[in-house]
Amino acid sequence: MTMPAPAARPVHDVLLNIVNLSKSFDDIIAVDSVSLPVHSGEIFALLGGSGCGKSTLLRMLAGFEIPSSGQIFLQGQEISRMPAYERPINMMFQSYALFPHMTVAQNITFGLEQDNLPKAEIEQRVQDMLQLVQLKAYAKRKPHQLSGGQQQRVALARSLAKRPRLLLLDEPLGALDKKLREQTQIELVAILKSVGVTCVMVTHDQEEAMTMANRIAVMDQGRIIQIGTPHEIYETPNSRFVADFIGSVNLFDGQVVVDEADHVVIDTPQARVYVNHGITGTRGMPVSAAVRPEKICLSLQPPLATERASPAEDGLNQTPVVVQSLAYFGSFTTYHVRLADGRLIHVTQQNVARHDEQKLQVGDQAWAWWDGSDVVVLTR
Repeated sequence: MTMPAPAARPVHDVLLNIVNLSKSFDDIIAVDSVSLPVHSGEIFALLGGSGCGKSTLLRMLAGFEIPSSGQIFLQGQEISRMPAYERPINMMFQSYALFPHMTVAQNITFGLEQDNLPKAEIEQRVQDMLQLVQLKAYAKRKPHQLSGGQQQRVALARSLAKRPRLLLLDEPLGALDKKLREQTQIELVAILKSVGVTCVMVTHDQEEAMTMANRIAVMDQGRIIQIGTPHEIYETPNSRFVADFIGSVNLFDGQVVVDEADHVVIDTPQARVYVNHGITGTRGMPVSAAVRPEKICLSLQPPLATERASPAEDGLNQTPVVVQSLAYFGSFTTYHVRLADGRLIHVTQQNVARHDEQKLQVGDQAWAWWDGSDVVVLTR
């Protein structure tokens, strides 16, 4: 499904501009011709698996690595060869790197003293930061006397105290357990938005990127595969890699057998798939039809034409299945269902009623079906 393009941001709104940036270590290309703009006040996530180049890219922004080629512009100034200590950029590491022998207040004070700011200004900034991260009552505690989430906020306060133009976050919540990480994501975004600082963060956690970032760049093998908002990345992936990396997806490989301006039909071994929009392609072209688990419906009987918006023709966007396994998570249930050719697909159903007389069980013969508007056609 084609989404409307976001409104163009004005050129002067670009705080950070990366142009054809590359980095090689001997014969290994870690970052390969990356170009992207980051807008003022934006939280921008670099997302990818281990070894994709995201951390190397972040280190080049910080000044810890020198690019092999390309340029980095910060508010129009080229900084790719500028020493790290001269850049108006701060980086917060996954380990937080707090000084264990210093109190919370002293940790925040340290960088300001290195900049030789007036004592009164330092004291005011420290108090402002303690208020911002809600740690005034913990100002005299040492890092070991704090929880993981509190340590993370101290590290953030120390980074923001110097009022950087750009804040870099390296796996900012990686040291926290799942429940605390989910809570801290919301707190961290609120703090960053209240300050208005521009932020580039690196993460391998797709949920973290989707929750925190205004835009995401998905990376693989040193290259950016797709840039977009969380909604764009999830709902309109531009490749099999992005579709499979972000969330879960069911891919049906086949070829286009009907190619019209307002719809296409894809013939796959599992089902004939109707898509209610045209694509840039030709009849006979190999493609993959991608359907997210939550877009698929399960029922004991084949769906009626009135139960879906399209298509009206019988036999499209539906296939008989057998329930292989299920897992109940309270608000939703996940199913793995087996198709006629033996393949498993993943289906997620919301539990909207306390008592469901039609609840499926393992071994049930059922039907899986979906709407033509929920199919994304991938050509690569």
